[in-house]
Amino acid sequence: MAAIEESYDVVVVGAGHAGCEAALACARLGMETIIFTVSIESIAMMPCNPNIGGSSKGHLVREIDALGGEMGKNIDKTFIQSKMLNRSKGPAVHSLRAQADKAAYTAEMRKTLQNTDHLTIRQAEVSEILTAEDLSGLGKTAWTEDARVAAVRTVSGAIYYCKAVILCTGTYLKARCLTGEMISNTGPNGLSAANYLTDSLVSHGIEVRRFKTGTPARIDRRSIDFSKMEEQRGDERVVPFSFTTNPDDVQIDQVSCWLTYTNERTHEIIRTNLDRSPIYAGIIEGTGPRYCPSIEDKVVKFADKDRHQIFVEPEGLDTNEMYIGGMSSSLPEDVQFEMYRTLPGLENAKIVRNAYAIEYDCIDACQLYASLEFKKMPGLFSGGQFNGSSGYEEAAGQGLIAGINASRKIMGKEPLILDRSQAYIGVLIDDLVTKKNREPYRMMTSRAEYRLILRQDNADLRLTKIGYEVGLIERERYDRVCEKERLIEEEIRRVKRVKLGASARVQALLEQYGSIALNTGVFLSELMRRPELDYEKLGPLDENRPNLPPDVREQVNILIKYEGYIERQVKQVEKFRRLEKKKLPVPYDYGTISGLRIEAQQKLNEFQPLNIGQAGRISGVTPADVSVLLVYLEQLKYLNRDLFNSLNEGIDNEVSV
Repeated sequence: MAAIEESYDVVVVGAGHAGCEAALACARLGMETIIFTVSIESIAMMPCNPNIGGSSKGHLVREIDALGGEMGKNIDKTFIQSKMLNRSKGPAVHSLRAQADKAAYTAEMRKTLQNTDHLTIRQAEVSEILTAEDLSGLGKTAWTEDARVAAVRTVSGAIYYCKAVILCTGTYLKARCLTGEMISNTGPNGLSAANYLTDSLVSHGIEVRRFKTGTPARIDRRSIDFSKMEEQRGDERVVPFSFTTNPDDVQIDQVSCWLTYTNERTHEIIRTNLDRSPIYAGIIEGTGPRYCPSIEDKVVKFADKDRHQIFVEPEGLDTNEMYIGGMSSSLPEDVQFEMYRTLPGLENAKIVRNAYAIEYDCIDACQLYASLEFKKMPGLFSGGQFNGSSGYEEAAGQGLIAGINASRKIMGKEPLILDRSQAYIGVLIDDLVTKKNREPYRMMTSRAEYRLILRQDNADLRLTKIGYEVGLIERERYDRVCEKERLIEEEIRRVKRVKLGASARVQALLEQYGSIALNTGVFLSELMRRPELDYEKLGPLDENRPNLPPDVREQVNILIKYEGYIERQVKQVEKFRRLEKKKLPVPYDYGTISGLRIEAQQKLNEFQPLNIGQAGRISGVTPADVSVLLVYLEQLKYLNRDLFNSLNEGIDNEVSV
């Protein structure tokens, strides 16, 4: 039977948050790219919570933007409420969170994809990954003789030849949704599941497992009594996600969210019906997310709590659907009606969409290199929830890196690998590819050892230059960041030279902010380090202060106030990077290195670490094993000079360093 045959540089499978970033990155880097989706209407869909950002996730969005991704720009265009979380704490944990208009977010991202050069959108289900060997059997040839990934085939039989494939299948592979006894073999929001691709991947030696996630009910706004809830307003002054967005353009009239609580009656209904929950009845096979548990899990695992916070959030400006955050469930429909109606304000709630749990196929990301390329399938990349993570932001960050690295592989360039000291994205990917995650992975600030220097406010200073080197940041934006860097350094030097005496004017300002009076003159920078003072408050005493942009003033304040802590962390990073720069050969048989314990040999052979630092983070590899590896690298200088030189070639000018 005749079938369509087309050729592209890159095929992206899935158009969720990972797929969109992957496809945009490839197309913007000049790769002829095609992205497949089960439904055009599901592009960048938010099947669960209607927001972008949040604790640590806001960092990811800022980093995606600094590297040249789209998520930050898109939410700036479509948010309906915005908040900076953790303002009462230090800047390392400040994190932006925006309530999205879900329909507008999807439409805006779809518009971006449709108007991007070199990018084709195709509504079809990919069913097979074809190798060069497979093509040979069809009488076709791959783009290179050693190509492991050479094409994909859809369920209709169409073949799309390519040089790389990026899997961003999200929660669609062999998906099934569960609401009590009602089970449907569909993807999120009733969309078609992808039921064929898993078998193809398994046939190529890729190991697959089952994970689970879920979503709460959506309730008709008109049936809610908001007078019984606590109103949650947005920030008075909105801070945009994208460094390219003019802050004045995002000062809009914001909608309110609402807070209510479960109670003992809610918990009693849940406990009484646990035998009807697929989670507790043994029907669900997959492992669910620890940090986003269902309401059943909360009631069982936190039995000492007499109530749980529940957030009632609008899904958009043109819909009456309200998202009931914190109350995802797989309980039957009748139990859901009874359960939700016990909450203050929801006594007469009308459910628009039932809560449900969803099971799906995904992988253990330990099968990937840090570039997000499969170890067993060169040319096959992967990003998003298919890698065992959770969350839109985690998915988008992986998709962006997978897209960059698929493109760089085709161009014959070294992959972009962000390390743990450079970005939250680096922490996220390193955790996924070096640790056995037995549940959906969620990014948290506590996972980042160097979070004082990986703040969301300085993501542009950390990563824009890398985005420029990769090719996703234009020269004008790069120059602006360089100028910002110059202004910050110049102002810090100036502030450290400004000396204030113990004049009446100075003492009056100190008294105004409850600060201890001066006995002698001090430098302005010393006063800035006092907890009750900062760069802005001391402005009236700083007569020669230049007129600087707000983001420059913010950086000056942070870098001076936390200077001692930052310097200490920079030294820690220097030590960390010394180990990261000690590269290991890939692939390599660690069974040939005498002195390594058997467990270490097995783990190192499985993970194939890129460097000594990554090797030391693998569970089962001890400090003693790391010492053996260091000795082995020293021996390479004399035993295999060519291999040693190849490991260190270009180490100081790689994009990844």
